[in-house]
Amino acid sequence: MLNIQITKTTTPKAKPADESQLGFGKLFSDHMFVMNYTKGQGWHDARIVPYQPFQMDPACVVLHYAQEVFEGMKAYRSAEGTIQLFRPDCNAQRLQDSSDRLCIPPIPTEDFLQAVKALVEVEKDWVPHEEGTSLYIRPFVFASDVGLGVHASHEYVFAIICAPSGAYYAEGINPVKIYVEDDYIRAAPGLTGYTKCGGNYAASIKAGELAEEQGFAQVLWLDGVEKKYVEEVGSMNIMFKIAGKIYTAPCTGTVLPGVTRRSCIELLKEWGYEVEETRVAIEDIMKAGHDGTLEEVFGTGTAAVVSPVKELDWKGDKVFIGGGEIGPVTQRLYDTMTGMQWGRIPDTKGWIVPVCKG
Repeated sequence: MLNIQITKTTTPKAKPADESQLGFGKLFSDHMFVMNYTKGQGWHDARIVPYQPFQMDPACVVLHYAQEVFEGMKAYRSAEGTIQLFRPDCNAQRLQDSSDRLCIPPIPTEDFLQAVKALVEVEKDWVPHEEGTSLYIRPFVFASDVGLGVHASHEYVFAIICAPSGAYYAEGINPVKIYVEDDYIRAAPGLTGYTKCGGNYAASIKAGELAEEQGFAQVLWLDGVEKKYVEEVGSMNIMFKIAGKIYTAPCTGTVLPGVTRRSCIELLKEWGYEVEETRVAIEDIMKAGHDGTLEEVFGTGTAAVVSPVKELDWKGDKVFIGGGEIGPVTQRLYDTMTGMQWGRIPDTKGWIVPVCKG
């Protein structure tokens, strides 16, 4: 069990007056969790301190060789005033999996959970009240060794910061337009596609910027070998409902194993839908769009929860889904997931972890 030392700020920030204008990841709470790793000593000096910049040497390993991983999760305020988390153990396990690929020493699940809960309890007044808002939690680990040799660092920092946030997309729950990327790739077998590391996102920015210039909310990535099979969207996994059946790309090394993704799959199967975790060619998706069997498309992820898609554009060929409206399965998933997260409906799955009273 961690011995977390807590130092409270003497200059707390003003809380946002209008929670409907929070945006996503723009404002940060008063405190952060920090813990250090030293080879031969392990993880040590767990502490919660006022939010502040890190002091970094110009030769810090992470600045040159991008040895870092992160997670994304949320704390929610229920109608009864309980501050709660959604499946935090899954985030702990995924951070360990990402760390293993990046040669970063793992953080034990119990330590991860204790750190997150402790910080959320300190920052409970930062969990917003407005419907659809939450406290976004960003745990991350980075290499802090100094030196320009290409090798795994001997020192690391594990930190957690929090941001009161609203909808990830400006459109909110309204359907978005997605551009199918045909030139750039996000991941390939043997690389880091299944991890949550900054390098994956850095490699996706160029295509995302080009798509945004054309009015698209996100990029849908194809596989990195044949550029034929759909994989995931820049900030979400993605699912397709074709002739009553749900299809989504398998997590076999190039697709991030999303917590929201696995939760949606569990719910869909419980509701009687057949879910195929299999490779699906973009040509087949577009064909289904044109012949009317592509009934719904939706992204799944912590930031947006469930995000309906109204249009796909591949090489100038466009398909329009559901008349631009949210499909019934998409809506049910959104209502069920957010209902549990905000405590509006019972948690029948054991996914909710209460932290404290707000």
